Amino acid sequence: MEIGSMGPGPFCAMLLADLGADVIRIDRAQGASLPGPNLDFRLEILNRGRRSVAVDLQHPEGREVVLGLVAGADALIEGFRPGVMERLGIGPEACLERNPRLIYGRMTGFGQDGPLSQTVGHDINYVAQSGVLSLLGRHGQPPTPPLSLVGDFGGGGMILALGILAALWEVRVSGEGQVIDAAMVDGAATLGAAFFGFAQTGDWNAERGTNLVDSGAPFYDAYETLDGKWVAVGSLEPHFYTDLLEVLSLNPAALPDQYDQTRWPELKGVIAGAIRTRTRDAWMAAVEGKSACLSPVLTIEEAIVDPHAVARDAFVEVEGITQPAPAPRFSRTPAAVDAPPPLPGEHTRETLLDWRLPEGRVRQWTEAGAIRQDAREPTHTT
Repeated sequence: MEIGSMGPGPFCAMLLADLGADVIRIDRAQGASLPGPNLDFRLEILNRGRRSVAVDLQHPEGREVVLGLVAGADALIEGFRPGVMERLGIGPEACLERNPRLIYGRMTGFGQDGPLSQTVGHDINYVAQSGVLSLLGRHGQPPTPPLSLVGDFGGGGMILALGILAALWEVRVSGEGQVIDAAMVDGAATLGAAFFGFAQTGDWNAERGTNLVDSGAPFYDAYETLDGKWVAVGSLEPHFYTDLLEVLSLNPAALPDQYDQTRWPELKGVIAGAIRTRTRDAWMAAVEGKSACLSPVLTIEEAIVDPHAVARDAFVEVEGITQPAPAPRFSRTPAAVDAPPPLPGEHTRETLLDWRLPEGRVRQWTEAGAIRQDAREPTHTT
């Protein structure tokens, strides 16, 4: 079960739901809203594949609703600052007392303890604190925020999902639940583990945009084509680089050595000039059958209809919304998107009854305002 939040918590729950878990989302009974201009819960892809129960966690009976669900749950996901769940009466101690086998997953920016544990922030703050943001960006330019991929999703939600799966495996042996402290600052650092190593062995220059895979190398970068589109070059190994030069009609003898970093700016200018002479599609035709590691930089719209993606069913359409299909792929038990994102409280009554909470209590909670059933139709925005 998931205590509704934004970003990494929902991403973690989405991953587990995609893989077949029966995840219920606890949404707020009053004042549920989405950030930004998107006011349609049906379009919140991170919430796909699960049912929603609307609970007023401030209501005296709201705690009992959650604890009633906890009794039958394998795991709980929450993404509040440290101490909030305890103040609501549904912290780890209360939940593990109700269900000693529960895996209690806590998702925060800076962790459950330490000097920054109560500090507010967003993805960029956690990635900055981890040291990873200092590595991202072009030469002479400020550090570049990597969307919400490194903190919220990779270092947050995905790390927590991994932890929950590991703990669920362990509880089969011990019979005892436990608390998982998943901090995005820790997870972001974990994603950057290789580069922490490189930095301490002298294989990484602290100056951004001067290294092998940070846009410093001319054979590992994105270049603009004649039609204003882009291609990505990843010809790291010499034999791939040789194929790249052949595709670009460049004479190796007239160029600096591939790994002469002092002349990388010069070589980058030559490659950029060559690539700018043709359209992106022309380069894709020229590279076919070659091992040049040259790929189109597709837009989201293009990626959805790309022949390779279509052949692999890499995207699925759920009630008119195209979205990435579940990953990874299983040979015997394929993952699937079972349901679109729910409206808050859309499944309150049916879920509570499915989880064997007494019908009389469900009726009492509804009448008291501790829970809410929402049967609204989605309101699409443009």
